[in-house]
Amino acid sequence: MKNSLQVFLAVIALTVSGSATDWPRFRGPNGAGVSETSSLPTEFGPEKNLIWRVALPPGHSSPILAGGRIFLTAYQGDRLLTFSLDRSSGQILWRREAPRDRKEPLDTRNSPASPTPVSDGKNIYAFFGDYGLVSYGLDGNERWRTPVGPFTNVYGMGVSPVLVDDKVVLVCDQSKGSFIAAFGQKDGKLRWKTPRPEALSGHSTPGVIRDASGRSLILAPSSFRMDAYSAETGEIVWFLHGLASEMKSLPIVDGETIYINGYNTPENDPGKQVAIAPFEDVLKQNDANKDGKISKEEAPDQRTKSLFKFLALNNDGVLDADEWKTYAAAMGAENSLMAIKAGGRGDVTTTNVKWKYQRAIPQLPSLVLYRGVLYMINDGGVLTTLNPATGEVYKQARLRASSDRYFASPVAADGKVFIAANSGVVAVLKAGGDQELLAANSLDEEIYATPAIADGRIYIRTAAALYCFGEK
Repeated sequence: MKNSLQVFLAVIALTVSGSATDWPRFRGPNGAGVSETSSLPTEFGPEKNLIWRVALPPGHSSPILAGGRIFLTAYQGDRLLTFSLDRSSGQILWRREAPRDRKEPLDTRNSPASPTPVSDGKNIYAFFGDYGLVSYGLDGNERWRTPVGPFTNVYGMGVSPVLVDDKVVLVCDQSKGSFIAAFGQKDGKLRWKTPRPEALSGHSTPGVIRDASGRSLILAPSSFRMDAYSAETGEIVWFLHGLASEMKSLPIVDGETIYINGYNTPENDPGKQVAIAPFEDVLKQNDANKDGKISKEEAPDQRTKSLFKFLALNNDGVLDADEWKTYAAAMGAENSLMAIKAGGRGDVTTTNVKWKYQRAIPQLPSLVLYRGVLYMINDGGVLTTLNPATGEVYKQARLRASSDRYFASPVAADGKVFIAANSGVVAVLKAGGDQELLAANSLDEEIYATPAIADGRIYIRTAAALYCFGEK
């Protein structure tokens, strides 16, 4: 007879309510980046297999597909906008403006409209770091608005909301005061809020699993660890250490296995970690004004000075003992791709790691698992294909044999894998470990957003427009 732990480990990926042809959140159902559609074009561009193109204001959020419509966010001057478009024609059906209470600092790779909205097929839920959450009906009528923040994320907020049972779940990782919170889908009211004291600035969008009893658990990677929270109460059910110190990619769920990648700096690769001197020793040698803290001018080396804005978590221009301890932990963490067995109670670090891989790890792009192969593209364009059961590498090579930057995550459907480079080139690969390149399609516009796929069409957002491509 199975014991309770074995029963608990019988987890299944959570499916999202609504049409099977929808792509209702960042990277589609449960963030997997996979669609079951067919007849997708291999070659496409401004002059080939273009169904329509619609110019839009800028924003890095990815399009979602729900109820025959497309939804995304954007910004125009000081305005924070949510758009609804007709999926078949690209016609803009409505545009709504959210409040903007503030302008928080942003990394150059970020934007005021980076989080991707989410839909249950009946309503839309959007998050803006400069305000909070706003919900609209499919008709564009505002249902509710809930301020959240302000935040102290050194990159600016980039996490996308997800829907779990009757809640909107938002992970808010930042320099200080990180938390995960659930809000009612009907009214936007706070249901629960759980601190994440170890979490630093990042923007990993969570995933969801269910245990054998049908209870939903929220998988939320953060600095150094990943937590599985009860969707009902916000309680931590189990957690695992060993992640990088900044997490930006999302977890991929495949049955009882969770895949997660994390990267901070090149010095976090195995064997390259730098030992950070004890705070007491640094004070003795460098604390010129004897205030018991270290300013940027007093920093002992160029590395510490270059990272100072990330280390001064209190935003007071100096490092105290706790901030120095976090610095040491961050430099001691390792970049990795991990395969994790789901389930358990409490700390499962020593029991639930199936395998770990630690070369050419991405910081921003998430993985895609498709037809028995894991695809991992790092920010500099090195593509690694792996056996998901063992971590064995099938092939590692620079995609298109060309240097490029990658912010969007891979997506897959119809026996193909689509990988969009920042330069505007979308590589199409034949599914399989050997990385066979079928086409390299140039749109001549920068790409930050991850494509969406459904109904034999692929939707790609560039810096200037939203494209819909399909076989003609």
